[in-house]
Amino acid sequence: MPTVKTLEDLKRIREQALEKRNAKVTTGKIQVIVGMGTCGIAAGARDAMKTILDVIEKDNLSGVLVTQTGCIGVCEKEPIVQVVVGDQPKVVYGKVSPDVATRIIKEHVEGGKVVESNVVHL
Repeated sequence: MPTVKTLEDLKRIREQALEKRNAKVTTGKIQVIVGMGTCGIAAGARDAMKTILDVIEKDNLSGVLVTQTGCIGVCEKEPIVQVVVGDQPKVVYGKVSPDVATRIIKEHVEGGKVVESNVVHL
């Protein structure tokens, strides 16, 4: 965490924190849901979530709602990420590493193309 020496430093840090929070709660037509149950966290879901939020922030995407949920029920496929675009059927991704999370945001959320190599068929 940066050192706060002046009121301006504090205001800048506050604004940065608010921007990150808003990236998490922005409502939109695209929903990204990260399974954050115990098994998901143990498998690396926190890293996947951080990567997703970082890519969204870096690419300045809007209209993407990122949320987390508990156990999705397919522990051997953790970390799991679900993507829902508009009224299309949800796509469930498994074994989502930070690299795969980046591909999901770039290819599916931004580009509209499902990342077939990591789709979990339930």
